[in-house]
Amino acid sequence: MTGMTGRRTGPRPWPALREDLSEGLPADFVDFFSLHHRPYLRYAHLQLDSEPDAEWVVEEVFCQLALAWGEVRRQPNPAAYALAALKEKITKLLAARRRGATALVETAAFAAVREASRARMEVLESRLGLYAAITRLPDRQFDVVVLRYVLGYPVHRVAGIMGISPATVRSHVRGARRRLARDLEIAWTPEAPDAPEAREGEEEA
Repeated sequence: MTGMTGRRTGPRPWPALREDLSEGLPADFVDFFSLHHRPYLRYAHLQLDSEPDAEWVVEEVFCQLALAWGEVRRQPNPAAYALAALKEKITKLLAARRRGATALVETAAFAAVREASRARMEVLESRLGLYAAITRLPDRQFDVVVLRYVLGYPVHRVAGIMGISPATVRSHVRGARRRLARDLEIAWTPEAPDAPEAREGEEEA
């Protein structure tokens, strides 16, 4: 996010607003920004396949949230409200770029292929069907799968980003796994319980 944070020199697990900007903003907005900026940027980049576009979208969303923060904090679920605003911006930009579908297949699969040795090509190509199937999941299931398994966030962070409970995240995971198994014509088996999750601050190295 260049406008609020200045030029990024590399990924930072817990970005913070510049001190001169944060002084004029509510403390809870600054906390929200610090907690959600990186997940939003990664989520947008995955779908847009463009770092400048992702940075622009996330900056626009946080500017929008900052201007209407009083209204946002009065929402029954501010996290879900903010994520919906991000998704709306991504959808509008994809439409403006005449790309009706998410770039997930390209970013998740083809970026890996570009870095792969010939020996790994066949394995990576076999994943294309999975990535394409993920894009066909219902909205909530898609978000959970992308955040949990493509971007690698633990259950409690996915819950916080989406504004839902960890139990609801797990429920969406189960539903997504059943749909993916049906779509890909593979046998579905219940997911094993999650391993103990990393402590806050250790999960996004």
